[in-house]
Amino acid sequence: MLLKMELVYGLLLLICLDSFATSDYQGDALFALRASLNASNTQLPDWNQNQVNPCTWSNIICDNSYNVISVTLSSMGFSGFLSPRISILKTLSTLTLQGNRITGEIPKEFGDLSSLVSLDLENNQLTGQIPSSLGNLKKLQFLILNQNKLQGSIPESIANLPNLIDLRVASNGLSGRIPDNLFQVAKYNFSGNDLNCGASFLHPCVSDHNNPVAHQSKLGILIGSVGGIIGILLLGGLLFFIWKGKQKSYKREVFVDVAGEDDRRIAFGQLKRFSWRELQLATDDFSEKNVLGQGGFGKVYKGVLGDGTKIAVKRLTDYESPGGEQAFLREVEMISVAVHKNLLRLIGFCTTPSERLLVYPFMQNLSVAYRLREIKPGDEVLDWPSRKRVALGTARGLEYLHEHCNPKIIHRDVKAANVLLDEDFEAVVGDFGLAKLVDVRKTNVTTQVRGTMGHIAPEYLSTGKSSERTDVFGYGIMLLELVTGQRAIDFSRLEEEDDVLLLDHVKKLEREKRLSAIVDRNLCRNYVSQEVETMIQVALLCTQGSPEERPTMSEVVRMLEGEGLAERWEEWQQDEVNRREEYDRFQRRFDWGEDSIYNQDAIELSGGR
Repeated sequence: MLLKMELVYGLLLLICLDSFATSDYQGDALFALRASLNASNTQLPDWNQNQVNPCTWSNIICDNSYNVISVTLSSMGFSGFLSPRISILKTLSTLTLQGNRITGEIPKEFGDLSSLVSLDLENNQLTGQIPSSLGNLKKLQFLILNQNKLQGSIPESIANLPNLIDLRVASNGLSGRIPDNLFQVAKYNFSGNDLNCGASFLHPCVSDHNNPVAHQSKLGILIGSVGGIIGILLLGGLLFFIWKGKQKSYKREVFVDVAGEDDRRIAFGQLKRFSWRELQLATDDFSEKNVLGQGGFGKVYKGVLGDGTKIAVKRLTDYESPGGEQAFLREVEMISVAVHKNLLRLIGFCTTPSERLLVYPFMQNLSVAYRLREIKPGDEVLDWPSRKRVALGTARGLEYLHEHCNPKIIHRDVKAANVLLDEDFEAVVGDFGLAKLVDVRKTNVTTQVRGTMGHIAPEYLSTGKSSERTDVFGYGIMLLELVTGQRAIDFSRLEEEDDVLLLDHVKKLEREKRLSAIVDRNLCRNYVSQEVETMIQVALLCTQGSPEERPTMSEVVRMLEGEGLAERWEEWQQDEVNRREEYDRFQRRFDWGEDSIYNQDAIELSGGR
């Protein structure tokens, strides 16, 4: 049974990794673009080179198959150049980089973006010529290159684009002849160049001047159209007021944005309702420089209230979609009933007809993941006593969610990045955006697996069924993060012919009794070996393949406090020996040695045809 579970998890993981393989090389290309644009630490902070899937990054849109289809980086202050590596994104349909200070040439490799529909590089400082390779973009409809420093002529190949409907190259240094076909494009602008258009030539430089309607009597157009416009406005107005009345009625029923009314389905307790203006002022109008991070349902901003209180404001996106709206209702309801010193406390919330915001206390020491892997020069390394407190505090917080809330709460995304640190470096479990409120009388089967690869329990990945034991698995991986300082999945370990999964990596080193190779080097051997061994043992008990064999969080708390670990660890070691023997027998059964089908010479199956 145990072998079966491990094989299932391995197969499922391979399937998932295969589905993310495309995203992996896409992530490399996007990160190369980020680097070439000279992005600062505050620009695109969630573009993580080690993250498998770039579809969760800001300003990126993917399709259902995790293919990147849109990259929009408008007016972000970039000053670098365009990386040609972006050309490997064969599914990219929209690339928008207007309003920056990008220099250099447009890479000829952009002609390989076979799915590109819109290319907008307006208002930059691009030089050189328009690449003739852009003529290969047969799906291109919008080519916008206004306000750059481009020179040379417009390539003939651009005139052969079959779907082009908008071509704007105004205010550059272009010269020469414009291909005749380009004057047939629905919208064009060649002004501000030395091209054969304008008053002295047959064709105007801007398409509107070539519109026959513009030469007709405007009075006649108005007289002929006014009746139809008035009719449309009256009908549209009537439909709008009918729709608006229904929307208002619906929002009063579901949300709590009408003064003096509350949604009685949510027990808000002592939470404060903030005004929109109050939070707008606190965050400096939600300035990008105040962004602390970005999750699945929106960005988190640092803010300061009028009385000097520092806060973190989670601004939900797409609240009118099922995910966004349900996220707001779920978080407010859950956090209003979950009060514990090791759980992130909700200060209040804000609702308007177009916004949903949650307000938390600001955690000045940020997250455990930050302290383990992203500290800046001069920041203190998270020492071993602090890591022990984090392990125990997180366990107590999860124990409260599982065993002292009614209905129980399952977090579903336990990891170092979701454990924050207060001013005393005490653990505070945060980010309930992925949590599921489970009524003890209802099923806990979900229709969508949520979580982070490497932290997801095998049974949750295979069945979509979450329970307290799926959180226990994620907690075990988090303990390994604390001990090693490493990520749950790290493809760089492949370079050393090592295991990609942190769990497998630690298991291997534990079998070899190489404790020093497991522990985070940043600790500089300032740790107690017995305490490290205890934490590793608890982690491996929490990450067993069978959920029934994992301890509960209350048992985890007791084991970390020194009660009951020895007996369970002895059982685990014996089971692990049995698992390894069974696995070795399974491998030998399919071990063909020198005569393996992978070592056969090529043979000719049929003659030439």
